[in-house]
Amino acid sequence: MKGVILAGGSGTRLHPLTRITNKHLLPIYDRPMVTYSIECLVRAGITELMVVTGGTHAGEFLRLLGNGHEYGIERLSYAYQERAGGIADALGLAERFAAGERVCVMLADNVVERSVRSSVENFERQERGARILLAREEDPEHLRHLGVPELDGDGRVLRIVEKPETPPSPFAVTGIYFYDADVFEIIPGLVPSGRGELEITDVNNHYVEQGTMEYDVLEGFWGDAGESIDAYYAVNDFVRANGANTE
Repeated sequence: MKGVILAGGSGTRLHPLTRITNKHLLPIYDRPMVTYSIECLVRAGITELMVVTGGTHAGEFLRLLGNGHEYGIERLSYAYQERAGGIADALGLAERFAAGERVCVMLADNVVERSVRSSVENFERQERGARILLAREEDPEHLRHLGVPELDGDGRVLRIVEKPETPPSPFAVTGIYFYDADVFEIIPGLVPSGRGELEITDVNNHYVEQGTMEYDVLEGFWGDAGESIDAYYAVNDFVRANGANTE
């Protein structure tokens, strides 16, 4: 399994901090944000990675990460997203890198407290399809700004709803996704959303409709440091006090 770290986007929700740099290069506690997603995947046993980025600060990732060996990466590749075309569009740039293998995709502004190794192992045992990681979120108001799954009583995902007025479950879809090689056949058939982007929720719902979507619920803290200024500082505070990617 290969890892794809998505570190593009304009970062408008973190303005003015992102006027001078890519948001994934901002510090979380004592090091750049992107290194937490790298550490997450490497500690889970995924050591062949691609970083997808864009904008005027893309070269800074090369300066920071180099060949990746310092971070435990065996082989590190880079891809450049020429415009903000959405998460699914960015993932599509990794098709040649994936070379028919399964991929674990992680948004570089997501930070987790606990290791995701068990989810990697679960997906390796999964015959085909996709797997998403969920986080329990008890605040309905917060859920209204996130992707939320509707689940049945048998542990199946019925659908994923973006920013629902009435959240169908107390779980948020995190920015960590697992896909088989079919994902690169799904992406070209997506229709851009009202934002003009290819949405990862449409990819996930495609697998849901096929009946091949599975999920795990994360233990411990999950934070999206790119969601807002308040969320960015909340993630900083948590990591400073508790660390991240612990076993």
